[in-house]
Amino acid sequence: MFKKVIIAEDFEEFNLAIKQTLNDFDIVNFQHAKYCDDAFLKIRKAIQDNEPYDLLISDLSFKQDHREVKIGSGDELIEKVRELQPNIKIIAYSIEDKNVRIKSLFENSEINAFVLKGRNSIEDLKKAITLISNSDQKFISPEVASALQEKGNYEIDDVDIKILKYLSAGTSQDEIIEIFKTSDIKPNSKSAMEKRLSKLKDFFKANNTIHLVSITKDMGII
Repeated sequence: MFKKVIIAEDFEEFNLAIKQTLNDFDIVNFQHAKYCDDAFLKIRKAIQDNEPYDLLISDLSFKQDHREVKIGSGDELIEKVRELQPNIKIIAYSIEDKNVRIKSLFENSEINAFVLKGRNSIEDLKKAITLISNSDQKFISPEVASALQEKGNYEIDDVDIKILKYLSAGTSQDEIIEIFKTSDIKPNSKSAMEKRLSKLKDFFKANNTIHLVSITKDMGII
């Protein structure tokens, strides 16, 4: 069972529920952070002190307030923590139910579990903690597990996300092509790029490129 846990959650009611769950497992060494920046600093300091956390439980969406932050979402926190401490177990605990975003967390950030906040969230959280503490198996709340198994005609990949991020930053299509050519990333021809963008627009039901960027931002993909 886990010895030291960090919780990244900005809503107190969910934070209390997670703490109670940890208490049920007799896990008493846990800390809490309402900001992703604070959670990351705690994790980094714990590594420096040679007392690393062995589990991160993180929400994905954090409400913005007066404080300026460097890490604005749980997705970004998870990505940075995975790079910093590759062996830490990670549970994403969120109301997010969009399969594209959840798939990205499992495939790109290699989370160990996804627990959907809702009617069965505490029981699912207990199942997730039990399962991942004793094995390398993954846990997904049943409500989203079925959605993850659905296959469409097209599924986005890392290259699609790169394209969307460049578009979001104001990089033109021609500039993206040149960047891809330099890095030997495909598609790097005008026709192939246009086909890729057309598929993305169809996939997200976007009217144009601006609408596409807006939709993927709202979904937390970029």
